[in-house]
Amino acid sequence: MDRRSFLRAGSAGALAAVAGCLGGLETQSTRAPPLVEDRPDAVYYPTHLEGMEMVGMAESGDYAFGLMYSYPHRFWNINGSSGSMTPIGSDDDVHLMSAVWDPETGMILPDTGLTVEIYQGESLVSQEAIYPMLSQPMGFHYGANFGLDGDGDYRVVLSVGAMSTRRTGGFADRFGEPTTAEIPFTYSQSARDELMYRTLDNAGDPGAVEPMAMEMIPDSLAPSEDELPGTVRGSAMSNDARLVVTTLDAPPAGIDAEGSYVAVSARTRYNEMVIPAMGLSGTLESGGETVYDGRFQRTLDPDLGYHYGAVVDSVATGDELALTVTAQPQTARHEGYEMAFGGLLGAMPDVSVTFS
Repeated sequence: MDRRSFLRAGSAGALAAVAGCLGGLETQSTRAPPLVEDRPDAVYYPTHLEGMEMVGMAESGDYAFGLMYSYPHRFWNINGSSGSMTPIGSDDDVHLMSAVWDPETGMILPDTGLTVEIYQGESLVSQEAIYPMLSQPMGFHYGANFGLDGDGDYRVVLSVGAMSTRRTGGFADRFGEPTTAEIPFTYSQSARDELMYRTLDNAGDPGAVEPMAMEMIPDSLAPSEDELPGTVRGSAMSNDARLVVTTLDAPPAGIDAEGSYVAVSARTRYNEMVIPAMGLSGTLESGGETVYDGRFQRTLDPDLGYHYGAVVDSVATGDELALTVTAQPQTARHEGYEMAFGGLLGAMPDVSVTFS
């Protein structure tokens, strides 16, 4: 089975995993069905799911890139504590998606920033800094809707900047330089219209569809608790984010400080997808005294994954860590996630973890 066939089959396989919840396979005669009325303030099953086509992959510098497309999507942008929907435009032909990852570890890389330029011959068709996004089938990726100049051959130039996120361990000296990759793209509307399109009978119910299986693109799953280094101390739910706390006896290489390290790994409620771009602070109490009160910094580590970390003097069983989400995840959301993590106008509740 070739890669393109696999993606179509993988999409169908992911859908089949929610047996009994789906309507029939359909022709994409409308760009999107009406939104569910009275959507819950939580992750919910979307109105429909769509397949996608693999365009190609490339490596440049410290980065690997994958490029895919699907039907144009409506999605929601988050700005601080508010959000707004980006509707499908009349000139939109595709929803272009890119995954960016470390080719050595296969870890998806949030916080790179990504700019897309689309050329037909030497003519620039479109240029845009595309959005970091969360979707239920794909998890974290970058995406936006684009109009094209009809069927034909294009080339897509993907550019990332130097990562400003703190990097530790084997990542400490990597991802510090910008780079560019180019991927050729042949588009036809008829091929796009052959992509899978399926409505869901349980749209609006709490829950999430299974992640899409992708053979050559890494997933954006957070490390399981068994995979996390250190001592896992416990977890708590803040809205639809599960915050797993682990501690290390010393900070990872690249952090110039002494003491214990407290790492908070944030992942989605149902599929354990990594949740980047939050603001997080915490207060650690030991024996009734406050031993740390401050920010948990966004950090990328090859073992801990993308997490939020702080150095404290020491930790012990019975310590109490109170966590406050100061900014909900600043990523765009596909349908089904727009009401999660505080929704379009809300805030995520404070939580606490007693160290086991």
